[in-house]
Amino acid sequence: MKAVLMALLAMIAVPLAAQSALPPAPYAYQQLEDPELEARALELMETLRCLTCQSQSIADSDAPMAGDMRHQVRTRLAAGEDPEAIRAWLTDRYGDYVSYQPEVSATTWPLFAIPAGLLALVMLVLLRRVGRVREDAE
Repeated sequence: MKAVLMALLAMIAVPLAAQSALPPAPYAYQQLEDPELEARALELMETLRCLTCQSQSIADSDAPMAGDMRHQVRTRLAAGEDPEAIRAWLTDRYGDYVSYQPEVSATTWPLFAIPAGLLALVMLVLLRRVGRVREDAE
């Protein structure tokens, strides 16, 4: 029983140790040499969400996942790819959640519709109350 437990623990621990032992991607913490290109990369990275931290952009996060994403952004920009094409590639790969600027689609329309619906409901309630107050005053 003890040997089986140790084997299971090893099966879990070895892959985890291997993942953390990998060095960071080259452009994870290194800026591009062209200042204009680096400014475009930073502008794009500030609009992309770290999937590990979820509350930080990939520009601000120290998570390995954010480092890999920064590397991808810088490498693709250096290769001449358009920032919106990079955003589309990351969105296709990781889902709509990766972008702080989601587009209206089949999966994101509730994000836009629910607040608008709540605002309309609040306006309706306020208009009815104001109408009642005027009727009572007369």
